[in-house]
Amino acid sequence: MRHRFYIRVLALLLLTACRPALTPDTVVTATVPSALPPATATATATAGPTTTALPVRPTATSPAVSSATPAVEPTATPSPVPTAGRMANADVLYVRAVQAADGSWTFYVTVQHPDTGWEDYADGWDVMTPDGTVITPDPASSFTRLLLHPHVDEQPFTRSQSGILIPEGVTQVRVRAHDLVDGFGGREVVVDLTIPSGPDFKVERR
Repeated sequence: MRHRFYIRVLALLLLTACRPALTPDTVVTATVPSALPPATATATATAGPTTTALPVRPTATSPAVSSATPAVEPTATPSPVPTAGRMANADVLYVRAVQAADGSWTFYVTVQHPDTGWEDYADGWDVMTPDGTVITPDPASSFTRLLLHPHVDEQPFTRSQSGILIPEGVTQVRVRAHDLVDGFGGREVVVDLTIPSGPDFKVERR
């Protein structure tokens, strides 16, 4: 009996000597399986009361996005529409063309314009051929008929000009009026010299 007791004690001592001692501070390192990519961190487990630390493998992140508000591509801004200037408002309302026996013409032209005085009034009218030539009986005049003064209280008004020589072969003329401030650009009348009359003209031959 006694030698069995000694054998058991000896076996227990051998078993104790062969088993590695584990203290509370002993750290057992577990390697993460090789299936993970090389960049995977190793998990470390600490025996005893020490908290287990498991470093996490950094995951792929999307490209850094600036916190600043992204610049917005400016859109083309239409340029502002230019404001039209004052419209010329010396209008030709009616034309009476009378041909004399010598072939010259006298034009009676009715003009309307809001004359305000010497600073703004209709100051002339023209008879023009289709190619833009202005017929001026007086070479020194700026117009076929120069208007010498305002017609503030006479609207519309009619003024005539004789001695107008229309070139041979010309069958139509254009009559326009001029505004001292705004120039040409008002209503014009085209006179067809081959017919007796139209909506806003009359042709006579003597």
